[in-house]
Amino acid sequence: MIEMAPSLALLVLVAVLVGAGVVLVLERSLSRIVIGSGLITYGVNMLFLLAGGRAGLPPIIGQSEVDEMADPLPQAMVLTAIVIGLALTAFILAMSYRSWQLNGNDEVQDDREDRRIAIDAARDVVSDRVTDDSGATLDEQAATVYDETEDMPGAEVDDR
Repeated sequence: MIEMAPSLALLVLVAVLVGAGVVLVLERSLSRIVIGSGLITYGVNMLFLLAGGRAGLPPIIGQSEVDEMADPLPQAMVLTAIVIGLALTAFILAMSYRSWQLNGNDEVQDDREDRRIAIDAARDVVSDRVTDDSGATLDEQAATVYDETEDMPGAEVDDR
């Protein structure tokens, strides 16, 4: 019989990694968010490996007994998670670099539109734009939409 009890120390390590990662992801600095997402990724990968049970022989039929084989599913999931985590890290680093170029820092700014909506909601003022339920038909809405291509010099619409 294979012993399937996980190590308590590894479970504590998973909890510490994920907890620290969540705290860092909630920060405004993108560099801290990168580190936090990495910690969460490592913690979840460790949890997958713990859930897969103990290590065993390669799962090749005919080379070993089924009871002695390792489960390849957690290993495949961890490999996939490593690739996704790397892509996420690259994406956030690219956003951080662009934010540094534009603003001189890598902090996530408040969205003005979100702030306006929150202020309006606090005052119980709801605009038509928020609800988007004016009762007009699609043709009426299309007639009120500003078409910026009409005012461009040299822009001609081909009606053929």
